[in-house]
Parts: sequence; structure tokens; C-alpha cells
Amino acid sequence: MDHPEKVDQDAVLRARTTLLGSGRPSVGQQVEAYRVLSAVSPLTYLPKLTEALLSYGYAPEVRDRPDVRLARHAEAAAAARRIEAGEHNRTELLVLALSAYRYELCAVGRRAEGFAVCEEMAAAGRWGFAHGHVSSPVYGHGPLTTVLTEDGRHREAAELCGKSVRTARSDSSAEVSFWELLAWAAELEAAGCHDAALDAWADIVRVTRAEVDEGRSSLAILIWQLVHQAGMLDTAGQRVEARAAREDALAFLSELDKTGERKSWSNILTWWVTLYALSGWSAEPVPLPGSPAPPFGFPFLDWSPDVKQAYVDGLPTLEEQAAGQRGGPDRTVRTSSRSGGPAPKAHHPFGRSPREPRPPHPEATPSALR
Repeated sequence: MDHPEKVDQDAVLRARTTLLGSGRPSVGQQVEAYRVLSAVSPLTYLPKLTEALLSYGYAPEVRDRPDVRLARHAEAAAAARRIEAGEHNRTELLVLALSAYRYELCAVGRRAEGFAVCEEMAAAGRWGFAHGHVSSPVYGHGPLTTVLTEDGRHREAAELCGKSVRTARSDSSAEVSFWELLAWAAELEAAGCHDAALDAWADIVRVTRAEVDEGRSSLAILIWQLVHQAGMLDTAGQRVEARAAREDALAFLSELDKTGERKSWSNILTWWVTLYALSGWSAEPVPLPGSPAPPFGFPFLDWSPDVKQAYVDGLPTLEEQAAGQRGGPDRTVRTSSRSGGPAPKAHHPFGRSPREPRPPHPEATPSALR
């Protein structure tokens, strides 16, 4: 129910007039009106204020003003938190507002606060599921999974990914997406659960084979998956199985060469880029406190903005290193920014400098996260 505060009645009249006028008010005018009216009738106007503030934070005129975007989305999150518990779309609005807020926090370098907001999003999703507002127990958990991965907390990320996959599988009307399975397999591998990762990857290949047969996926995607699976099997010492995967890949590649795809597909480079980047994960720098690493196994657009920007900012240095390596052994190669030592001779396909392979997670066992 509404609990009106003591407000200026003239301000209330002006707000109602603004909203009821013949012309459509601007987003800024809507925000001003809803700020006033939400104090009088929070049940009705807090959801409207939240939505208006979210739009206000994405306005073209503040695209290059991160401080203003952050302030507007912080206010949207605050408004969403105040929405009555009985409001049917409270969870969706709260998670949406919190997601925008944590993005801006990470973008301006306030990652610890952004992480706390990710945890709040996950808690809001669990509350919404318990109260029948959303249909999934992992609603709102995606950004938390991403930041856990970036911070090197792969065991926790794998647990969340596994919960997401199991939830999708429990719903007979839903499909487990390639991206959910890929993130799960990647995090299991990163956590040291190699057998479980192989099982998850086998599921990815099995699902894609069926989709190719049904005309719902491309041969190229299946080939990329088989090549990656062969590499994982080689690493696990399963040479016979690795050879079989490569033979399958070669057979599909021959078909692709002779007849092309079985149907026309739009741009599928996101699949290739993500799998190609993941193939060099074991040679990547280990995340350090205050120095997160890219979440390989997740699409680039899903990376946190600070991690994404750090990666882009590092490209010129990496290009110089690559140019120095091409110049021959007598050329001076720049040192790695993290270690202070010489840059390695190999070059990772995604553009970052490789290192020694990561050790398995100290607490992980192969069956721990199945």
C-alpha cells in the first residue's frame, strides 16, 4: 500500500500536469515528476521512477559522462530497492537496475562495490524465485559468475554455472544454451576438475551434433568444438579419443569444403572468437588481487567493463611485442607488464602474453563439481 510522505502539493500538481500534458514529456521531465509522485504514491510510481532513471542513465548526452551515468543508475537502484515486496515485477526491475549500477561501478574502477552489487543481484533473484516472481532460482546470477571468473574464483563460478545448467535441464520446455555449457566446461577446467570438464564438453558436442542434423546449427561451429575437444583429450592423455574427435572434425571439414554449409547462416564469429580465446587459457596470467583477468569461456560482450577496457588498452603494447618478435632474436622485446621479465616468445591468439600453465585449483577434485 502507499505511505504518502509530507510533500509540497504544488509540486505534486506540477508533476501530474507534466505527465498529463498534451505533449510527451522528456525522460528528464518524467524523472522529475516521478521523483515527486513516488513520495506520494510509492506503490504506483517507484517502478515508473526506476524505469525512467534507467533510460535517463543511457541518454545520448551523458554517453561521455560516466559520473552522471553512475549517479543516475545509483538512484535507479535505490528506487528499485524501495519497491513494495508485493509488486509483481519488483525482482525484474531490481535486478535490471542493479545490473546497470554495477556496470557503471566497474567502469569507473570501483570493482569491489560492483562485486557487492553482483551479490545483491543474485540474492534478489533467489528472493524473487522463492516468492514466485521469477521462474528460475539462478535469475540474476550471471554477472556474479562473470566477476568470480575474472577474479580467479573458478570453483565458485563453476558451481554457479553448474546450477544454471541443472536448472535449465530440469525444465522440460527449456534448452540448455551453448553459452551456459561452454562457461560451465571452461570453469570446471579452470578449477582443476578435468574429468568433469571433459564430460561437459562432450555434452556441448553432442548437443551441437543434434542441432546440425536438425538444421539448427552450423558445421563450422561443430568443427571448432571438435578441434577444441581433441585438444582437451590430448591434455588428459586420452590419445585415442582425441584422434577420433579430429577424424570427425576432418570429415565435417571435407563436407564443408565440398558442399558448404547445409544452410545459410548469419555471422557466427562470436562462437569462433570465444572458442579460439579459450584454447589458450592455460597460458594466460593468473588473476592477482586487484588485477582481474579476462573470463575466457564467456563472450567478449559479457566481460566486466573494467576488464574489457584493460584488455583493449593493452593491445598496442602486445602489438609492439609481436612486432619485436618478428624482427628476429637480436631485437629487444618489451617486458611483460605483470612480471617485469622478458615477454614470452609465443603469442596468444587473443592478444595477451602467455605464461606458464596455471596450476589446478588447490581445493578442486575431478568429481567435486559434477
